[in-house]
Amino acid sequence: MSLKAHFELLASYNQWMNAKIYAAAGELGADELAQDRGAFFGSILGTLNHILIADIIWLKRFAAHPACLVPLREIVELPDPRSLDQILFDDFAALSEQRSWLDHRISDWVSQLSDDDLDRVLAYRNTKGVPANRRFSSLVLHFFNHQTHHRGQVTTLLSQAGKTVEVTDLLVLIPDEGAA
Repeated sequence: MSLKAHFELLASYNQWMNAKIYAAAGELGADELAQDRGAFFGSILGTLNHILIADIIWLKRFAAHPACLVPLREIVELPDPRSLDQILFDDFAALSEQRSWLDHRISDWVSQLSDDDLDRVLAYRNTKGVPANRRFSSLVLHFFNHQTHHRGQVTTLLSQAGKTVEVTDLLVLIPDEGAA
């Protein structure tokens, strides 16, 4: 499987898991979503907003890659988040709509990448302005891993609130290749 195919799988996993998490979170009231549960970003709503913010920040950085400017043009036009703990959306329906919109953009963007695109080095600055030059494929892997990390926190917070998202394993989306 090519590197690009692996990232397409991760984009599908991202979309699938976000749909499951948002469906479970949608069963909670606004107060339950905003309740501080002691997580790093406080609440379910805070953590979901953080994931969205980080995705926007990274996708805006990725847009500097020559192969990404056109596919990520709509993301570049979004307002820059002010902080990693900003609440972009306190209304869950609006947050859910933005998440779904962004997940479709992520899948479209990944589908347009090539393995050669992924082998380049991307120059960017972190949120504190520190410059970095890293292999683009490693940054894309970090992008998807960051989502998974925080979705794991959200599944715990949902469980504490009496909700479940059922199976969360990437394995479910990996095709069976048949007998060897």
